[in-house]
Amino acid sequence: MIYFDNSATTKPYKEVLDSFVKVSSDYFGNPSSLHSMGGQAEKLLSQAREQVASLLKVKANEIYFTSGGTESNNIAIKGAAFLNQHKGRHLITSSIEHASVREAMEYLEQEGYEITILPVDKNGIVSALDVEKSIRKDTILISIMQVNNEIGTVQPIEEIGKILKNFPSILFHVDAVQAVGKIPVSLYENRVDLCSISAHKFHGLKGTGALFIRDGLRLTPLFSGGNQERKMRSGTENVAGAVAMAKALRMTMEKSGVGIAEMKIIQNLLRRGLTDMEGIQIHTPERYTAPHILNFSLIGIKSEVFIHALEQKGIFVSTTSACSSKKKSPSKTLLSMGVPENLADSAIRISLSFDNTEEEAKAVLIAIEKIANQLRKVMK
Repeated sequence: MIYFDNSATTKPYKEVLDSFVKVSSDYFGNPSSLHSMGGQAEKLLSQAREQVASLLKVKANEIYFTSGGTESNNIAIKGAAFLNQHKGRHLITSSIEHASVREAMEYLEQEGYEITILPVDKNGIVSALDVEKSIRKDTILISIMQVNNEIGTVQPIEEIGKILKNFPSILFHVDAVQAVGKIPVSLYENRVDLCSISAHKFHGLKGTGALFIRDGLRLTPLFSGGNQERKMRSGTENVAGAVAMAKALRMTMEKSGVGIAEMKIIQNLLRRGLTDMEGIQIHTPERYTAPHILNFSLIGIKSEVFIHALEQKGIFVSTTSACSSKKKSPSKTLLSMGVPENLADSAIRISLSFDNTEEEAKAVLIAIEKIANQLRKVMK
């Protein structure tokens, strides 16, 4: 098997699974309980919070555990909008955000908020100047992802952060789900107020994530309940998941130096190989791109057909983001870049992890060319 769909989810590290089982078996107490078993669980939760914060170079009290990127994005966007509606009801985002950001914005629009959706250029990059031009007196939140989950473009978070230093009342939310472990995530330096991460994108477990909320900032909680996570996210904490996420993040960061360099080599190998083939158009630009994603179209071949044909060879890739792949509609990201609908319908996303090899990439290139040729003969 060759697994090239790591942006959808990654395989958990064995050590991560072991830590989850250990905590679930031996420290299963509720961290809100007053007895010693509850105290042990609470201590492990605190240690996990401190580890995640240390790895992200922030304070422990700025890390709130959630169920993943979607929940973190919703808490950040809706929580900021609800709390600050007396200051204004204008929000800014981009046309290539993840569905959990896009649909949260659409929900707020139905509630009377005004949303400015910024376009991207042909490379899928938002203009920091467009962000600045869109700011109004009633702007309360800007939400821009750091790495696009479909084409891998890195957005100008640093430039936007510099602009927002002149607008201290505007909150800055960054969806860093595809960034952690692949490119630097500098929250303080980039003037980020809110940041979402998800453990299963860096070899942790599904159903675990975190939201960074800058110290001193308040949001309106979306859940009512037992006041866990300092009233920001009520519900009994997933202690084993949090411990496992902290371990996954530490292991990913430790591997990232060598791992990122190797992913870049593999990404370039794939790019060169695809460029040499007929009937292929690459959408991921060469510059301003994360090292783990490569998006391309096979002209005249539906992506679903091609994905299933590759699967027969034991190769796993994807179309759009995993959250949108079953909707049978062209990628909104590619359409926003100006890619024609017929090409967007033929798009394939390869996404790498530190575990992938050059040998796998070479085998995938051979399979892509062979299957594409076979399908085109059948279609004729």
